[in-house]
Amino acid sequence: MVRPIGTKQKIAYQVRELAEMVGGEVVGDGDFEVKGIEGLVKGEPATITFAENDNFFVAAEKSGTAVIIVPESVVESSKILIKVKNPRLAYARIAGLFAPQIFEQPGIARSAVLAESAKIGSNVSIHPQVVIGEGAEVGDNVMLGAGVYLGPGVVIGANTVIHPNVVIEYNTIIGSNVIIHAGTVIGADGYGYVSDQSGHHKIPQLGKVIIEDEVEIGANVTIDRGTIDPTIIGKGTKIDNLVQIAHNVEVGSECLIIAQVGIAGSTKLGKRVILAGKTGVAGHLSIGEHTVIASGSVVTKNTPAAVFYSGNPAHEHRAELREQAARRKLPDLLKRVKELEEQIKAREE
Repeated sequence: MVRPIGTKQKIAYQVRELAEMVGGEVVGDGDFEVKGIEGLVKGEPATITFAENDNFFVAAEKSGTAVIIVPESVVESSKILIKVKNPRLAYARIAGLFAPQIFEQPGIARSAVLAESAKIGSNVSIHPQVVIGEGAEVGDNVMLGAGVYLGPGVVIGANTVIHPNVVIEYNTIIGSNVIIHAGTVIGADGYGYVSDQSGHHKIPQLGKVIIEDEVEIGANVTIDRGTIDPTIIGKGTKIDNLVQIAHNVEVGSECLIIAQVGIAGSTKLGKRVILAGKTGVAGHLSIGEHTVIASGSVVTKNTPAAVFYSGNPAHEHRAELREQAARRKLPDLLKRVKELEEQIKAREE
């Protein structure tokens, strides 16, 4: 079903249906029909919101919203409640029911250019000016926004959504249930050169990029193809806008990579690594699973698993905090040293 942009989905869901979907308990009228989602400020009667703490709950009770998703600890309310373990997660799942699917327009636009050897699945939505190269494969229910380019041999898994003006170069493999936002380039050549007295000579980048299932990639991200072996983004990883991932990088499953991160070539990230915004990671490193790197850090050496690093160069976060505290004291220490030097000089004279 097409849900035009700027409109809410017109389908209504009974509260008990929503509760069953998120494994919640209904307190109040389970037959009440929810027709949309709302925040905490206004709230229309036939809508639902969430409150994950007491402050939000007080605000939600004052709003016009009829239904609130709350923690299991909440006992009573003037509103209809859905009690769950994780209100934010439950809200995210329910909100997806009402999100406009602006690229869901089954069919192939007349201005799209498809190679004869391309294989196209069923129920696809291929928008104007899409180009699909020789031997490419597009799975069932895939949505390709306007101006998407799929190079020769590209494979796109089922239920994947690719926003406008995304470029996916040759032989790239994209899994199922992937989301790629506008302006991203996947499979461009890695930055590889050999230098001598006559100049810088390009090393052919012959590898590919593999994006596994359930990955989301933000806008204007660049993921380079490998030199020989592939660049790999693991299942369930979420990448923010404006991230650069160089050739032969291997990102583990369920990692979170925030805006303006840069990862140099051949570095490997373990499972569930978090790289906060503006983090830089040098090449040929190994980042242990469940490691967190704080914003603005520069990683220059391998890290063990399950550590929290920060700073430049990045190291154990508590040590970095102690060093920051010491640096703040330096002006006073320098002033004190100068005073002591003057006292010593005066005594010598």
